[in-house]
Amino acid sequence: MADLLAERAALPRANVLGVGVHAIDMNTAVKAIETAISERRRGYVCVAGVHGVMEAQRDAALMGVFANATLVLPDGMPTVWMGHLQGFREMDRVFGPDLMLAVAERSALTGHSHFLYGGQTGVAKQLRDALLRRFPTIRILGTYAPPFRPLTRDEEKELMSTIEELSPDIIWVGMSTPKQERFMAEYLPRLKTTLMVGVGAAFDVHTGRVKDSPQWVKRSGLQWAHRLMQEPARLWKRYIINNPLFLIRAGLQLVGLRRYYL
Repeated sequence: MADLLAERAALPRANVLGVGVHAIDMNTAVKAIETAISERRRGYVCVAGVHGVMEAQRDAALMGVFANATLVLPDGMPTVWMGHLQGFREMDRVFGPDLMLAVAERSALTGHSHFLYGGQTGVAKQLRDALLRRFPTIRILGTYAPPFRPLTRDEEKELMSTIEELSPDIIWVGMSTPKQERFMAEYLPRLKTTLMVGVGAAFDVHTGRVKDSPQWVKRSGLQWAHRLMQEPARLWKRYIINNPLFLIRAGLQLVGLRRYYL
């Protein structure tokens, strides 16, 4: 545990409304994940965008989940811009679905193994097939589609038994924020794995259920609008409420009228 805390402290973090977001880019994130697996340093990885940061404003327990993560990655451009304005010019976006592909590509060489947890019924298996088509030598040991409710005791036992038998290096968790962050913090101590990585919409993006945004849309910070057009009934409240509040609070933080502590 001491080694994990020391490693976490060695990576610089931007203060985004009190959420410590590591000031790194994709290459550094992939290397950090590979190093943690190679050294068997257990932990969980969160990707933080505006939605996650704003949810943490309303929930002290979720703020604690972010604080205890091995890595908190800048999933959205607003978190990257906050880092740049704090002097972290090397900070760049680490979008969850892109991170999954980058780690998967590397693991085809390193041999690191994967387990897919999340999505609606059948989606995790579709994702497994999609990744295998793209990276034929990747080791995907299993999949699990959780119910849209807390696991029962029997379901917990089944999951724990499956993971105990397979012992994957990474469990990819594809659930909505903050559900996936709470799940990882709760279940990491119970599951025989090295890392759990929450990647949000990656399961739907890589199976074609959600259309990925063009690169220019991602870089401009307008991906939220592209997602909103695809799923307005589910996402309108998240973006219409969270985005303006984030801008106001970020502005107050940057000019020193409101202080947040890590």
